[in-house]
Parts: sequence; C-alpha cells; structure tokens
Amino acid sequence: MTVPSPAPDAHVLSLHRYPVKSTSGEALGSVDVDVRGLVGDRAWAVRDADGKLGSGKSTKRFRRMPGLLDLAARLGDDGVPVLHLPDGTDLRADDPAVHAAVSEHVGRPVTVAPEADVSHFDDGPVHLVTTSTVRAVEAALGRPADPRRFRPNLVLGTDGDGYVEDAWIGREVAIGPELVLRVLMAMPRCVMVNMAQQDGVAADPDVLQTVASAHDTTVGVLAEVLTPGAVAVGDAVRVLG
Repeated sequence: MTVPSPAPDAHVLSLHRYPVKSTSGEALGSVDVDVRGLVGDRAWAVRDADGKLGSGKSTKRFRRMPGLLDLAARLGDDGVPVLHLPDGTDLRADDPAVHAAVSEHVGRPVTVAPEADVSHFDDGPVHLVTTSTVRAVEAALGRPADPRRFRPNLVLGTDGDGYVEDAWIGREVAIGPELVLRVLMAMPRCVMVNMAQQDGVAADPDVLQTVASAHDTTVGVLAEVLTPGAVAVGDAVRVLG
C-alpha cells in the first residue's frame, strides 16, 4: 500500500489545455484526463508539406514554425478545436478555409489535422509546473514570470522555493479523488518560453538563457497517466511514497 509522503502541500492552482499543438490554449475549471492526457489536449496540429508538426523547435518529428503562438485554440463542444486568429477570425480546425488562413499567417503551406500515427506530445502527455519553481525562475530572472509562459497543463500551488517537482521524478502523484500520475522526467525547454502568447504573455528574450544557466534548461516535469480521472482547480495534490 502506498502512503502519502510528507511532500510539500500542493493544490491545483490552474488548468490549461492546448487543443492545437504549439498554439496558445485555454484555461479550464475542470477537465477529464485519460491515458493520453487531458481530453482534447494537442489533439490537432499544424503540419507542413513534409508532414512535420509545427513546433518551437526542429527535430525528426517537429518543424520550428514561428507565429503559431499568435493563434489561440479552444475545444468546441463536439471535440473539434476552434482557432482564433490575430485578425479576430474564428475558424474550426475542420473548416477547409483554415489551411489557407494558417498558411498565410506562418508564411508556408500547412494543413491543420488531427493526431494520427505520430504523437503530438514531445516526451510525455501531462506537464506539471509548481509555483515554487516559478518563484525560483523569477529569482534567477530578476522579474516576474507568468507560469503560462511554460505552457503547463497543471500549475500546482506549493509552499517554499526551489524546483520541488524535480524530487517527484519516478514517483506517483495523486490529484483529486481519482487521478494518479507517474512523473517521468524534467521538462526540457526551447525558445518558445521567450515568445509572446495570444493570451497576454509578453515576449521576454532572457527566459531561455536564464533557465539554461539556472536549471539545465528545464522547468517543470512530464508525467504519464496511471489512473484516469477528472481534475479540477482546487484539487489536493499528494506525492505518494
């Protein structure tokens, strides 16, 4: 039987979902989490002519595509994302007009498509950041850092300072009455943490270098889902021994 450890007291401070990968997302009061992650999270992505997914970095799967954070996505009632463009236009992700609109914005031919054979996640489906870590980043940066800059799924309110969630790697975390996660690894960061987001986060060119110097270019952790369940703002968080 696992017993709750005397880990830092924590609660879910905010929840965030990004229905289209690498675009700005939406804040939630509650959400269901299945084995894939938050329902609807990064379920769609922008793809270039080579089939690579629009991202903040270029890898075998991803293509760096500046401009995506200028777009914001929310999940429609039927599970199809709605993209909000900088000119105020709203387009469903399955609207044929969305391809030309996003292509014009990012300056290359792209399509918007649901997940198929290639996972839209970088290294894990659920991204956690604690307020202790945010305070540590702020201390290194010398000014406030909005946690949304790091594009977490869950911001967890914790006491104290330091990168407390690093100590959770390899451990299970129970959130609310049902959800259980296993923390896999520290979350590596890319240049996206410097960029402005449509939800009001301003550009800051110093964040990535600061994080690189202060904490080996990682902020927060990635986790997998062991036991699916609903999660809501205010839910208690327990680290299991």
